Amino acid sequence: MPSSTHTSARGGHVQPATDPPPTASVPPPAASVPPAPASVPPAPVPPGHSGLKQAVRDTGSVGLALFPLGVAFGVLVSHQGLAWWWASAISAFVYAGSLEFLLVGLIVAVAPLAQIAVTAFLVNFRHVFYALSFPLHRVTGATGKAYATFAMTDEAYALSTAPAAASWTKGRILWLQVFCQGYWVLGATAGALVGALLPERLVGLDFALTALFTVLAIDGYKARRDLPAPVLALVCALVARFAFPDQMLLAAMALFTAGLLARRYVHDRKPTRA
Repeated sequence: MPSSTHTSARGGHVQPATDPPPTASVPPPAASVPPAPASVPPAPVPPGHSGLKQAVRDTGSVGLALFPLGVAFGVLVSHQGLAWWWASAISAFVYAGSLEFLLVGLIVAVAPLAQIAVTAFLVNFRHVFYALSFPLHRVTGATGKAYATFAMTDEAYALSTAPAAASWTKGRILWLQVFCQGYWVLGATAGALVGALLPERLVGLDFALTALFTVLAIDGYKARRDLPAPVLALVCALVARFAFPDQMLLAAMALFTAGLLARRYVHDRKPTRA
């Protein structure tokens, strides 16, 4: 822009008047904004710790049956002339419930390994079907899956496959199985240690298992409201009793397994027809 001029009052001459230098525009100070808080990740849960307290509550009623049954097993081991540690070893490494009672007699009789293997297969064949619906997919890690498979007993299966257990975590499932086996091992060890002071047959302890499965069956029926498994088992037992009297146990278990599979097939088809 050209410079402007003005007339001096004293000299009469004209003096150029220059414009003042432009001032640099200074932006106003920015408002102080507090820094955003850094995102803090949640504290990691220690491995195997999650679900410990819940598993204690879940297995409370089951332990009332498993511990006395373990005591009865330990008493049997003691009265068969075996050392007390046999009860601890069998209950810890075999952990197969009714098979353990049969195994004591087979050990005392020095039965061949083939006979023991066939007996174990027939008695525990039902566990093959347990694996179809047991929540093993929620247990991660090779060690966890191996133990969950090993400790898949009737009690652990009944508790972990109930509708209320659909959201159970890996830790809760594993701790449940650990506590179930712990009750059994402790009972067996205690029974073997004091076996010499107890009679060979403790009246009433054998009914603990019947009472336990009765309670589990009632809970299962209330949760699912379908054909009660005890009714199906009774029908299979009656059919096997009159149709296959010499092989009643094997026939009844086979019929019961087939009945459970048929019930599951009908149950899965109901939504499709609807």
